[in-house]
Amino acid sequence: MHNSSDQFAKNLLRDGLSLVSAAQTEVEVLAATQKIDVFSVPDPARDAERASMGLLGELSAEPSLFEPFHGTPSLRQVRRCLRKQLTWHHELERRARAAAGSAAPDEDADAPQQPAVDFPALVVIGRGRPETVLDAYRCEPVQPGVYHAVPGLVMRVIVLAELPRTRATLLLRLLGSGRVLREALADLAALPDDAWEKSVARPLLVHFRLATNEPTTDKEDEVSAEIRAWFEEYERNLRAEARTEGRREGLNEGRKEGRTEGRAEEAARAVLTALRVRGIAVPDTARERILAEKDPETLERWLEQAVVAASLAEVLDGLS
Repeated sequence: MHNSSDQFAKNLLRDGLSLVSAAQTEVEVLAATQKIDVFSVPDPARDAERASMGLLGELSAEPSLFEPFHGTPSLRQVRRCLRKQLTWHHELERRARAAAGSAAPDEDADAPQQPAVDFPALVVIGRGRPETVLDAYRCEPVQPGVYHAVPGLVMRVIVLAELPRTRATLLLRLLGSGRVLREALADLAALPDDAWEKSVARPLLVHFRLATNEPTTDKEDEVSAEIRAWFEEYERNLRAEARTEGRREGLNEGRKEGRTEGRAEEAARAVLTALRVRGIAVPDTARERILAEKDPETLERWLEQAVVAASLAEVLDGLS
């Protein structure tokens, strides 16, 4: 997954799962030249939070490989994901043996008791219905848009076009296209400002809109076009709201100040997200300085710099 749409998908999954899991992207499978898009290990201390995350929370209740596809995954593509799943389980077993000081098991002898390692689930996410995959692995529907493969494979197939339009599916529907994505963006905009979905999705939507400088002409960039349209509408709404708030100034100053601070924090987190997406480390002192900034023009300038910066210094040079 290399284009901006794919990067958006991986980052959205990682940041959403990070609320209740230890999630990381581009996980190397050492025994093969493959990488897991997102690997998530649930945090038992956050079970209550996970239960409130809808479908994504359900899917992250066990160690899982998440593999989102730009279109409808083919049987060949899913087989590659299954190879990752098996190879990664083997690697996890190797690490567990090393941590326990055990030798590799001898296949020709009675091996000593090995450390127990959960077999990770595979979650394949696609926009359309992969008929060949569902048939090949005897996948059965467990809820609209969610299929489980034959027992033993521990594979779930998510069909974004079939997910119901509910808040429980919102974060996953943001990985869709066309009608599915448009509806998800509208649903996201309608949520309260303190919704967890907004804290995860908005900084990434802002970043990937700004990171796409060329006009979209290819169907591959459909998601980028949808996000740009959403962002432009989002900006218009903010300007209209600001004008309205200006006319009402003094009537409800406390609530206005709270919303302003919330947007400043959101913009600051967008700067941090842009730096993280570009692989730029941010020390605690710099992170605190960015999060403490309340001036929207300064935050907007930092975000523009962070999207193209090659180092933290290129952004920090603009700090006063």
